[in-house]
Amino acid sequence: MTYLRSLFLILISTLTASVVAAPLVAIDVGHGLIEYGALSARGRSEYEFNRELAGYLAEAVRSKGLAVREVNFDGSIRKLTDRPRLAQGSNFFIAIHHDSISQQYLSFWDWDGSEASYTELKRGYGIFVSAQNPDLASSLRCASSIGSQMRRAGFVPTPWHGRKHQPADLENGVWYYDNLVVLYRTSLPAVLFEAGVIKHREEELELRDLERQALMADAVATGIAACLFVTGKSVQE
Repeated sequence: MTYLRSLFLILISTLTASVVAAPLVAIDVGHGLIEYGALSARGRSEYEFNRELAGYLAEAVRSKGLAVREVNFDGSIRKLTDRPRLAQGSNFFIAIHHDSISQQYLSFWDWDGSEASYTELKRGYGIFVSAQNPDLASSLRCASSIGSQMRRAGFVPTPWHGRKHQPADLENGVWYYDNLVVLYRTSLPAVLFEAGVIKHREEELELRDLERQALMADAVATGIAACLFVTGKSVQE
């Protein structure tokens, strides 16, 4: 009888787990191997920064009890619309990027025998949402949660985006960027996360620090988990 009861409990547990899974987070690595985005002050591609941080973020998200769907981790995606399409079925979508600055604000220096561009004007993280996203309320809630955790971990948002974008949550570094394909061509709550400015010579070095990347990833993952678990998001199989 004890054996049958144990078998019954295992069966019920298995069935329950198959019906309701952990919230699923789609992590998209911005840009790719061919269209690699901006170049840092020392000539490293934005894609390399994005891929490295996304790896830490995927690990951190899983450590919070969430599931991860990896999008463009091999750098092969070229069409922007493919990114939200591959994220379908997830509960939340986050695109990982690093920031640059407009051409008119660049200065130039000699780096490793070649002329390279840099800035000293802009640094810090930024988080974007689209007012055209079909679940704007959840997008904003998760963006603010991420920004709050970033600030708690000691990271500072940049005010620079106020030159072109309307603030959604200024204190936590959240801005509206309505026409980003990865944010509005989806049915999911979605944010685009700019980890920092790779054209800033000092911040570039900070963004390459592996311990700092892990700390940032943990802050972002904590913000996502807080948002999804509070809203009770789960995947129905």
